[in-house]
Amino acid sequence: MQQDAPRWQLVVILWGTKYPVAELNALIETVLARASRPPRVVLISDRDRPGLLPQVLLRRFPEFYLSPPMLAGGCQAKLAMFAPGVLPDDLPAIYLDIDTLVLGDVTRFLDLLDRPDRMAMLQSVVLPFGPLGRALHRLSGGRHYARGNSSIVVFHPAHCHHIATSYERLHAAHGYNGLRPMIADERFISWSAQAQLRAIPKRLAVKFPTEFMWPWRWLIHLRARLPWLRRRWAGLVAITLPGNEVKGPELSTLPEGAEIADRKGRRLIWSDRALGPVRARIIAYYTDLNARLRQGEQP
Repeated sequence: MQQDAPRWQLVVILWGTKYPVAELNALIETVLARASRPPRVVLISDRDRPGLLPQVLLRRFPEFYLSPPMLAGGCQAKLAMFAPGVLPDDLPAIYLDIDTLVLGDVTRFLDLLDRPDRMAMLQSVVLPFGPLGRALHRLSGGRHYARGNSSIVVFHPAHCHHIATSYERLHAAHGYNGLRPMIADERFISWSAQAQLRAIPKRLAVKFPTEFMWPWRWLIHLRARLPWLRRRWAGLVAITLPGNEVKGPELSTLPEGAEIADRKGRRLIWSDRALGPVRARIIAYYTDLNARLRQGEQP
């Protein structure tokens, strides 16, 4: 039987050698196994990736986004996914960071696109996307605005080329980091697409540090006892792991009760008492991932 034509596209980005191809393949296979609708899979890369799954469409970075400053901490190179001609613009897209835990059907994110030009990101600061954020952005002349995290971005490429073209224009006029919103990809997306953005609800996806890590042990344990939070955590589609202090493949090997603190003073307590149903889901996910990585390393 002929497979149905894809109705959405999964987008991943990879430059340098930080992530092995086996980890990228494992993410793609996990998404495919749990998605209710098959996608086209597109990788934006700076080079060929031997061993890449054969169904993945490889697209090259435009040379503009491969300058060393754009590949550093601000990750401005990720803006290449909005550049005209990089992604096919016939289907809506879900971008995922490679170190995202995919626990369910990511096609649920597509329901957030309630109009053709809509975008969705994880909320990053208290000021929410929506009327309040847009009003403050307008009244402050763009100095203040709601900001998101770009670990997950839901968008339609045909309606988002302006993000890359405006960045390139401002870069030509002001140079690298010439304006405050240009210091990071997620800031620039939030600033330039403020009128389009909505938040990915926490019932679907969360950032691990902001959801599960707090400076106070009592608050961590109290939150894990709240039944409505436990129900929400049990149904999460994805968890992102931004930052360097807490990385997924190492989590499943931590001893029960281990504690890790990040640079903001937030604390991870690696226990069922602190994490509720999420700890078992993370262990299962990374136990499987680590097994795939070991298999991928074998000659």
